Amino acid sequence: MSDIRLAYKEISGAIGVHRFDVGLTGPDLATDDGLETAVLVSLFTDRRAEPDDRLPDGSDDRRGWWGDSFADQPNDLIGSRLWLLCREKQTTAVVERAREYAKEALAWLTADGAAKSVTVEAEIATTGVLALAIEIERPDTSRVSYRYSYAWEALANAV
Repeated sequence: MSDIRLAYKEISGAIGVHRFDVGLTGPDLATDDGLETAVLVSLFTDRRAEPDDRLPDGSDDRRGWWGDSFADQPNDLIGSRLWLLCREKQTTAVVERAREYAKEALAWLTADGAAKSVTVEAEIATTGVLALAIEIERPDTSRVSYRYSYAWEALANAV
């Protein structure tokens, strides 16, 4: 089954600042028979925060998709908790949390049989920018790799 293709684009001259757009093939919507759109939605939409997560803005807005309240299976949630890191300092511990949040967001790929394995690496690419490298081994043992950058809020607001 095909999804409408989302395209990930870094904004020229603004390292780590990204946007997403619906892919087009001429006047038609482009489709994605692969996994990139699923990976983009999994990583870059806000998953509901856990009850013990510290919210970055001090509010009680735990974000997330309202439909997750009615998931068929417990903990079958859409998105990632990467948004919780937007005001964190760039430390090794925060980079490790980012890696864990990305792994958590992509775990459904193996649980649903869309992937044999998923590997996530995280690093500070430059000041204010977290880089995520994703490698997915499909059930047929072919591999796909993606690399994304995630700007911490302070940098994103400065550009």
